[in-house]
Amino acid sequence: MPRPRGPFRYGDRVQLTGPKGRMHTVTLREGGELHTHHGVLKHEQLIGHPDGSVFENSSGHEYLALRPLLRDFVMSMPRGAAIVYPKDAAAIVAQADIFPGAVVVEAGVGSGALSLSLLRAVGTEGRLISFERRAEFAEVARGNVETFFGEMPDFWEVREGDLAEALPRTVEAGSIDRVVLDMLAPWEVMDAVADALTPGGVVICYVATATQLSRVAEYIRGTGAFTEPEANETMVRGWHVEGLAVRPDHRMVAHTGFLISARRLAPGVVAPEVKRRASKNSFSDEDVEIWTPGAVGDRDITDKNLRKRIREAQKGAQGARIASGRTAAADAPAASEAPATDA
Repeated sequence: MPRPRGPFRYGDRVQLTGPKGRMHTVTLREGGELHTHHGVLKHEQLIGHPDGSVFENSSGHEYLALRPLLRDFVMSMPRGAAIVYPKDAAAIVAQADIFPGAVVVEAGVGSGALSLSLLRAVGTEGRLISFERRAEFAEVARGNVETFFGEMPDFWEVREGDLAEALPRTVEAGSIDRVVLDMLAPWEVMDAVADALTPGGVVICYVATATQLSRVAEYIRGTGAFTEPEANETMVRGWHVEGLAVRPDHRMVAHTGFLISARRLAPGVVAPEVKRRASKNSFSDEDVEIWTPGAVGDRDITDKNLRKRIREAQKGAQGARIASGRTAAADAPAASEAPATDA
């Protein structure tokens, strides 16, 4: 995969940080300009200069130009569905032990935010198979991944359909190293996941609510095919550090979701019994109602908005192809600037 280094070229995605820390994400194109109430900055000013350069706009205001880091790209890329935040993606890679050369299954792909971290972790010697029920979301994810890497990774496969039905037809039993589930009801596919995982393999689920966390934990225990599940959440608190003024930031990225993971036992093995206090572990119809999509905050994106996200993702991918030299800039449609994002 191309490395994000060297002088700026047309088609590169660049973050411009201006007065008061305001950040704008643009795709460099011939004749392109960044217009703000502080003036105009022409894209051609950046061409040929390295990362970390500073440029003046028409009013004399300075802008720092940097290629986005993965976390920056994820937070500003077009979205068809809610994303897995960088802090959670990092925790998933670490807790599931996603290693170079691993064969990983992901469901669902959403907008491709988690896919980017998984692709980097497995490397060119590994393989990532992503499942997504909605074709529109898969299209947005493909565009975002190609935009970031500059090409479509040949070790990434996106399949559209339901994981429970498609997984047994796609992979051999016991051939998958890791399974990452970012979906509303991961318990519905857990039996198929157990069949696909190699002994010692890891399944990790990203769920938004405590009720989802409870049900998936009980289902994992009920299969008898996994070790005792472990659950946690990651919260990040920034700090203001300036001279002797050292204090926590007023805002923090607190709860975004829970992670729950377990490891596949060898076939026919019964794990040692875990002694625990008695608790309510059965479910009534009222309990199940709590886990419906609407009750847990699942929101559908409008078709009009989703079509816009697809166009944005495709334009970003076109810019990446121009930057990598796979498409002539003169023959390619102009890639429009991405919406400005606050730092």
